[in-house]
Parts: sequence; C-alpha cells; structure tokens
Amino acid sequence: MSSNKDKTYIIVDLEATCTDAREFPRHEMEIIEIGAVAVEGKALVPAGEFEAFVRPVRNPFLTDFCTRLTSITQADVEGADTFPVVNDRFRAWVDGFTSPVFCSWGNYDRNQFLQDCAHHRVPYPFPTDYHINIKARFAKRQGIGRSVGMKKALQLAGLPLEGTHHRGIDDARNMVRLIPYIFGQARLGRQTS
Repeated sequence: MSSNKDKTYIIVDLEATCTDAREFPRHEMEIIEIGAVAVEGKALVPAGEFEAFVRPVRNPFLTDFCTRLTSITQADVEGADTFPVVNDRFRAWVDGFTSPVFCSWGNYDRNQFLQDCAHHRVPYPFPTDYHINIKARFAKRQGIGRSVGMKKALQLAGLPLEGTHHRGIDDARNMVRLIPYIFGQARLGRQTS
C-alpha cells in the first residue's frame, strides 16, 4: 500500500442540473461542469487542473434556479460535449497522475458520478472506488465537532472565498486552499460559530 506522499489527491467539484420547483426528480440531475485540481501528495501543491462543461441530455434546458446558483448558462452547456465524451477526457487526465485518489467536499460528487456513469453506461473515472470526503476529514482533523460547508471552512481558516461559489473549478481551487487543514499540519486559530 502506498503512503499518502505517493498519492495524488484529485479534488473534484461537480455542478449539476438542479431545480427549486421539482421540475425533475433528484435522480435525474446531470453533471454540467467538472472542475478538478490535482494535488501532489508529498508537497501538497497543485499539479494540474481540469475543467469542462457537460451538455445534459435528460433535462437539456437549465432552470433559472440552476443558472442563478451556478452562473452556468444555457449557451455554456449547449456548446459542450455530452457526459461520455467529457468523462473519457477526464479519465485520461486522472490516469496521468500517480495513485490518484478522488476527494470531494462531502459525498454528493461521488454519488453524482456513480449516477451519471450508470445512466450513460460508461466507466467510473477513477481507478478505484476509494473516495475521501474532505468535508468530514476537515471537521475531524480540526476538531470542530461537525461538518461545515466549504465557504464556512474558508471563513474558519481566515481565507476569503475566491472566484464564483458554485462553479466547479472555482470551488475545487478553494478546496485546495484548505488542503493544509485537511492533510497537512495547519490548525485553525480561534474558531467562531
């Protein structure tokens, strides 16, 4: 078994079709953006990025709520490839790293990948099913007792949110800024609720 230093953490944030008016069921949500940053396990520094929009097929038109939440437009997804094509590119990118480990803030991203892969009958993009929930790991390592959202974790660490919240690549980059608090030795200062 390889040590953490031999691994590459693939920090992923997905955005998906969504609704606040029950226009379609949760199990029909589809990935519309994959944002990922590879982090070299020994030095805990970024080693590459992947970002792509995905054209949804089950619910091809984004809801107003989805566009407001993510800032992703209909034009962004209409000009994109479908999930099987983007997933192939993403898998090839992941395969370029030593011992890649899928990490995300919570379990949503893992479950959404499993759902989309099953729907499209394409391979899961990681070499193993192993996944690290860095939201739970942050809470445990920092001794805060409960998991918090990424935005709150940044506040606790004294870091400003950079980019656009609920954009895959920006959220992945923000998670990478928290990596010293998850896998490294950094500790939170005075914590507020």
